[in-house]
Amino acid sequence: MKRFYRQVATIEAEGGVAVELDGRPVRTPARAQLVLPNAALAEAVAGEWRAQGEEIVPTTMPFTRLANTAIDRVAPRREAVIDEIAAYGGTDLVCYRAAAPAELAALQAAAWQPLIDWLAARHGARLEVVAGVTHRAQPGDAHGALRGTVAAYADMELAALHSATTAAGSLVIALALAERHIDAAAALAAALIDEAFQAERWGEDEEAAARRAELAADLAAAADFMALCGG
Repeated sequence: MKRFYRQVATIEAEGGVAVELDGRPVRTPARAQLVLPNAALAEAVAGEWRAQGEEIVPTTMPFTRLANTAIDRVAPRREAVIDEIAAYGGTDLVCYRAAAPAELAALQAAAWQPLIDWLAARHGARLEVVAGVTHRAQPGDAHGALRGTVAAYADMELAALHSATTAAGSLVIALALAERHIDAAAALAAALIDEAFQAERWGEDEEAAARRAELAADLAAAADFMALCGG
């Protein structure tokens, strides 16, 4: 799509701060007005629109995408989204350790066990660890604690938390990222331990490198977006 506007501005609006293009409100794909919860996040979204050249490239606008998702897809079905995110705790990446080789199991334990311990101390959700890939149901009280934690997030933050959770395959990693217990680089490393272990031995192909880059971008955008949601 060609760029069709010259000026980008932010303006006070009902429910927060809106972004305008040549005096007209930016709208989501579902035609709702794009209103952000605070000026910092609105300016970050406006910056993405200002940075566009002759062509608008949506892939360079992660904050706009997350805001659109929050308004169009999270707000109308908030409880279902909370359930979707919380369900990751039942099969969380960090709970399933390699039975072999021992070197990989040790790397997983070193990176993932501190996150499990943090989650238990911070949110009262003690997840059980399994050797191998056979599913084991997590305790009901742990799931309840995780759902309560997720439900405390506002819609904008939920959109970013959902993005981080699906990208990492781990609600534990995503929550640690959201609460700034770890940064995006550490989240990426935790999510890709198995891939990094294999790459050290056999090398990394183009497809794997592209996936790593995409995941890094998604986690960084989610982390920055959630930080801005806090003002």
